[in-house]
Amino acid sequence: MQARAAGQSVADEAVPLSRESTKLPPIKREWPVKLAKVLVFFILLVGGVLFGSVFNLHMSQYLKPSWSSLSSSPGEVPQEHRRLKLFDWLTGPSIHHNMTDKELLWLASLEPRRRGFPLKRVPKIAFMFLTKGPLPLAPLWERFFNGHQKFYSIYVHSPPGYKLEVSPSSVFHGRQIPSQTTQWGDITMCDGERRLLANALLDFANERFILLSETCIPLHSFQLIYSHLIFAQHSFVGAFDDPGPYGRGRYNAQMLPVVRIDQWRKGSQWFELNRKLAVYIVADELYYNKFRDFCKPACYVDEHYLPTMLSIEFGAEIANRSITWVDWSRGGPHPAMFGKDDITAEFIKNIHGYGNCSYNGHYIPVCFLFARKFSPNTLGPLLKVSSEIIGI
Repeated sequence: MQARAAGQSVADEAVPLSRESTKLPPIKREWPVKLAKVLVFFILLVGGVLFGSVFNLHMSQYLKPSWSSLSSSPGEVPQEHRRLKLFDWLTGPSIHHNMTDKELLWLASLEPRRRGFPLKRVPKIAFMFLTKGPLPLAPLWERFFNGHQKFYSIYVHSPPGYKLEVSPSSVFHGRQIPSQTTQWGDITMCDGERRLLANALLDFANERFILLSETCIPLHSFQLIYSHLIFAQHSFVGAFDDPGPYGRGRYNAQMLPVVRIDQWRKGSQWFELNRKLAVYIVADELYYNKFRDFCKPACYVDEHYLPTMLSIEFGAEIANRSITWVDWSRGGPHPAMFGKDDITAEFIKNIHGYGNCSYNGHYIPVCFLFARKFSPNTLGPLLKVSSEIIGI
């Protein structure tokens, strides 16, 4: 009985179990938070992989043609082969590309910041022909270029769809660049010039850039012209202040503040440039947009855009004269066009003896390296006098 009583006493004294009375630790509910973190990490990981794949696929179309050839390790490709690939890249892509003007101008405006050149090279002159179609004086130019293949590059801008008919052995064969329609006095003429410059700039060996037309002829031998341009300290751009109606009279005050009227210049379309100025021209948007919008006939962009811009930005670096001779003595909006009866040895000598012109701080008896405008029927007479008078 005592044991029963003792058991009953214990039972009577017992109380129901509870969390408060037993002081049990709280139930932890961390698994939803951990799961959320894992899910977020997984989503970010998958998103990063997808983004990287899309980005690499997009960029490969730009980088693959030029950089893939340089990606091999030294153990896989001989050193001389890798240097050849680098040289190929520095000479630029084929001129038969499908780049838009925007892509082309952007690519051509890239310029190394480091001095010097990683490979041995011969500086070249880029001869850029802005034409209306055929090159009737091509045989004269063939004779001029003969034997000097390492020292020049040729680029031809003709109307879209026009195919230049020359023999496969011609220096002009395969030298047409992708083109668009150009119109005299219009911004499209400057577009053609910049298109030629941009294509020529893709070859890093090109150091000087001369703009020519199908009516131009050389006045001296290749050796003399090459030396004259390669060692020139200035670019040959004609620029002068014309206070009359055909000069300042074409100025539009809406060009302010980029161009003031006292900065307005006029000059010949037919320029010669060094590489520094050529890069600046293809990269320019500020002046180009002003002239495109506010220089329209009777303001002729090709007579004012480059002379004005280069005078403002590089006044001390241009010679303020052209090296392409023309005859304005007959009057009219265009210079004289010469025919076969005009071509004599005396005629060429008169151009040679024009006078003395400044060159690298000195005066020399060579002012003009080229001349225009010569009709197709002058080819025969020009070939007859070329060896004696022109030296080709």
